[in-house]
Amino acid sequence: MKHLTLAAAIALLASPLLAGQCPADIAAIDAALAAGTELSEADLATVQELRDEGQALHDSGDHDASVQTLAEAKTLLGIE
Repeated sequence: MKHLTLAAAIALLASPLLAGQCPADIAAIDAALAAGTELSEADLATVQELRDEGQALHDSGDHDASVQTLAEAKTLLGIE
């Protein structure tokens, strides 16, 4: 029972932390795009789609999915 309570508490605390990570990831992606990149047009389009999807997921409250989606965009851009 203690483990279940601890897991629930961690889950509740992690969600706000992830919510704060999304805007930072979006800002990092935007800055990298503004600075310019050598990605192909297709890869740039994919990054923009992932960035927009991550923003929409964040806005809807699905921060776990937002963080994962934004991480894909950051990987394509070569940033961390």
